[in-house]
Order: sequence, then structure tokens, then C-alpha cells
Amino acid sequence: MGVWSLGDRPEGWRQANWSSAGVLPKNPPINKAEIYVLTARTGGMKGAFATHSWLVLKSAGARRYDRYEVVGWGSPLRKNAYDADGHWYSNKPVINHQITGKEAERLLPQIEKAISNYRWRQRGDYTLWPGPNSNTFVASILRQVPSLAASTPSTAVGRDFPADGKWAGRRSDGAVFATLGGYFGIVLGGSTGLEFNFLGLVAGVNPWAREVLIPAFGAVRVL
Repeated sequence: MGVWSLGDRPEGWRQANWSSAGVLPKNPPINKAEIYVLTARTGGMKGAFATHSWLVLKSAGARRYDRYEVVGWGSPLRKNAYDADGHWYSNKPVINHQITGKEAERLLPQIEKAISNYRWRQRGDYTLWPGPNSNTFVASILRQVPSLAASTPSTAVGRDFPADGKWAGRRSDGAVFATLGGYFGIVLGGSTGLEFNFLGLVAGVNPWAREVLIPAFGAVRVL
């Protein structure tokens, strides 16, 4: 919170920078398939606690990236509403996960199918907190394609909202979870380690990645 308060932030969305941050190549290699999960701090007071997530896809032979995300106005599910690696409320995105080449080419149809079947895509479906929101969308897609071996960061508030309606169960990596509608929850085992969700803020420890999860701040790598 203290670090966040020292930064320069736009007064509103009209004053914010939404242009390309130069994180991805301006002219991607045409013959290579690519998959990216991008995240950036969100705007306003939310930015002190949460990040916004989106997916960037490119099939082999395509000349440009396609960006998929959910937003809180109009029809929630958007395609190419912004530059693939655009700033989000002036905040520069980071690549949270990436797969390229033959593996990306194999997984793309599964991701596209999951996107087309996403449940919360109609006007009025978006709920800022605890979800379904932008992070619910990305987390839901990633969980439906376990071969991606990807997840949204712990600062992606809304990722634990039960988009599929299941309040308890086992994930594809073996982790067990339980949630009270995204307000409170726990995840144990698998590739996760131990996570506690309290009102959307996540704390925990991942011994496999040697990370401690600090609410609002994110993952801190430890020796």
C-alpha cells in the first residue's frame, strides 16, 4: 500500500495510458504459435490490492496477436479491445506465463474452445468483487487447459470465484480446494502448496516455487 501510494496515477480512465508497453514484439514471427498470460496493476484504489489479467494468443501463420479479456462495462468478454501488450490504467504489464512453438500450437484449440464456452459473458454478468470478473475469466480458462501449467498471480483478485459453480473439489494438479463463493477459501497441495483466500486477498506459501504469498503484494521468492 505504501509503495503504491508513492506512484504517479492517472485521475481517470480518460487520462490513462492504454498504448502498447513494448512487452511483446511489434511484428511477431509469423510461423510461430504463441500463448501469453499478461497481468498489470489495475486502476484507482483497486490498484493497491489487485491486478488485471488477460490472454494473448497467436496461431502459426497469423500476423498479429489476439487479446482476450473481461471488463466491467458493456459486454464483458472482449477481443482486441486494446493493444495486446497495452498498459492497463497506465500500468505496464508483465508476462506471467508464456508458451511458444509446437506446444502452443497444440494447446491453442483447447484455449479457444474454453473461451467460447466461458459462462459469464453476457451483459450484467460481471461483478467486481468477489467475481466473476477479469481474473475469474483468465483463471477459469487456465484451469480448463491443465497442460498449460499456468495460473494467475495471487494478486489477481477474483481468481478464486467458483466460475464453474463448484465450491469444493480437486484440481487437475491434485490440489484440493474449498471456497465460500470466492469470499473465503483454501487451496492445499498440488503445485500450489498452501493458500488462504480472505475476501479476495491471498496469503500462503509455495515450497515448490520457494515463494511466500503476501496479500496485495504478491509472491516473494525466498531461499
